[in-house]
Amino acid sequence: MERILPFTPEHEMLRRAFSEFLDNEVVPYYNEWEEKGIVPREVYKKMGDYGFLCPWVDEKYGGAGADFLASVVINEEIGSKGVISFFSFLHSDIVAPYIASYGTEEQKARWLPKCVSGDIILAIAMTEPGAGSDLAAIRTRAIRDGDHYILNGSKTFISNGILADLVVVAAKTDPAAGAKGVSLFVVERDTPGFSRSKQIPKIGLHAQDTAELFFEDCRVPASNLLGKEGHGFIYLMQKLQQERLLAAIVNVTLAERCLKLTLDYVKQRHLFGKPLSSFQNTQFVLAEIATEIQLARGFVDTLVLHHMAGKDVVQEVSMAKYWVCEMSHRVANRCVQLFGGYGYCTEYEISRLWADTRVQSIYAGTSEVMKLIIARGLGL
Repeated sequence: MERILPFTPEHEMLRRAFSEFLDNEVVPYYNEWEEKGIVPREVYKKMGDYGFLCPWVDEKYGGAGADFLASVVINEEIGSKGVISFFSFLHSDIVAPYIASYGTEEQKARWLPKCVSGDIILAIAMTEPGAGSDLAAIRTRAIRDGDHYILNGSKTFISNGILADLVVVAAKTDPAAGAKGVSLFVVERDTPGFSRSKQIPKIGLHAQDTAELFFEDCRVPASNLLGKEGHGFIYLMQKLQQERLLAAIVNVTLAERCLKLTLDYVKQRHLFGKPLSSFQNTQFVLAEIATEIQLARGFVDTLVLHHMAGKDVVQEVSMAKYWVCEMSHRVANRCVQLFGGYGYCTEYEISRLWADTRVQSIYAGTSEVMKLIIARGLGL
């Protein structure tokens, strides 16, 4: 079915170029990165050299000034190649927009060009050991001390936690004010009092460096406050729409990848003297999967258009984040079943996708939190 998104010839050129980049610079080395538990920094730099990082950034900061569809193209290609542990989208389309939207001119001029070039890698630190999706309950403190803030606390499950040179950290500047007491700070790699754990072992996304971050009397310059003090929770709420929409975009393509791998497999695999694809059960399962993917694609594309138009579609994006991410893992699970014993072997990509899709309904807001948001939108 023809896409409803207004992709231009320039977008399609970008898609071909980035697809070729992935084929040459990512796919051949991906298994090695999965084994080592991290993506080499040099890949971000190469991506920046080709203009694939933060393409939406204004030209005066080194970007291309592209629209959101450029980000859609790049993230769809990452999903379609199945290299989802490569979290360039976190850097480009989740964290960098905080700097662009809420940073001062000095902050933007200092950091954005290096975000575009890949000389610095970004992360965002919200989740804490005792406060998962409840951002108002975070306990990391930031106390003003002259020209600095003193940060104390810890964060966990931080993606890009080891590679990151700049981390946008949510901390309480006024604990008594609840959500209105949250502020955002940009913490740089070598800031005294800032440390990080080793890679957190995970069942999937092995090449994605996930770590705990620790702040012990961490002195952050007051000039690294992002936006206004006490406005952090508002900023987070404003940016979560795009973050969760990106999750839905990537998960549609992950499901498509699972379907493609399985279609190829069932046509080659023989059972009782005939192709597995000739059995009615196989045909029905794959027909159901294809239908769910197509429904997801139409819904997500519509939300992309609304998001680009500046509409508030938080409730609808929450629906997409919940349903599409659950769908991608459901698809991966059913595809593994069709692979039989081979689907449980790590040499087959489908097994990796099954593990990688499991976390999709957890991070960026769990399915349960998405349902709460949807329920509130219904007046409940």
